[in-house]
Amino acid sequence: MAAKVKQTAADRVRMTLADEIARGVIGPGSVLDEASLAQRFEVSRTPIREAIRQLEAIGFATAKPHCSALVPRFTPEQLTEMFVVMAEMEALCARYAAQQSVSAWREKLRDAHEACRAAAEGGDIDVYYAANIRFHETVYEISGNRFLAEVTMGVRNRLAPFRKAQFRSIGRLMLSVAEHEKVVIAILENKPDAAAGWMRDHMLEVRTSVGDVSPSLR
Repeated sequence: MAAKVKQTAADRVRMTLADEIARGVIGPGSVLDEASLAQRFEVSRTPIREAIRQLEAIGFATAKPHCSALVPRFTPEQLTEMFVVMAEMEALCARYAAQQSVSAWREKLRDAHEACRAAAEGGDIDVYYAANIRFHETVYEISGNRFLAEVTMGVRNRLAPFRKAQFRSIGRLMLSVAEHEKVVIAILENKPDAAAGWMRDHMLEVRTSVGDVSPSLR
């Protein structure tokens, strides 16, 4: 089992701010002031600067010359466009995965799916979010196309805060598991069209769920 990576102060700040931006708690145009954030999180400005830099890398903050970073505005149309691209890439990964028949990969997919189910039943959003990442990365890996997996993860990272925010929607954890179940069955039965279709539907449901928890994106 791989060792758990220790979360840094910058990671903690970035994840918290990204989640609040995705849910609209920190609205568009808000200033990410280093001094105020350092006081809030009880850390020095160094991890705050790193967290803001990471937010800028995924489009969740906009740097201004000689000024604190600002939170950009995500329009519903922009977010839908991003999720449509994400859905097609994830669908392609699922399609390729369904064309594979390596027994070890099939077992790994079952294990990842059951880990999601257990996390959903536990009701812990953070635990489920981590299990969900592993599930999708397993599908990328099984696809057998490293370049596709790399590009898909890049797009996923841009949408990661929104993908986590969706789980605050009532009942979303178990619905996510049910959607995964359809994808898993199609992959295990070597049905590429069905696997791609169910994965595409799953990702578009994620977009809808994001609107449920972020009023400004409805």
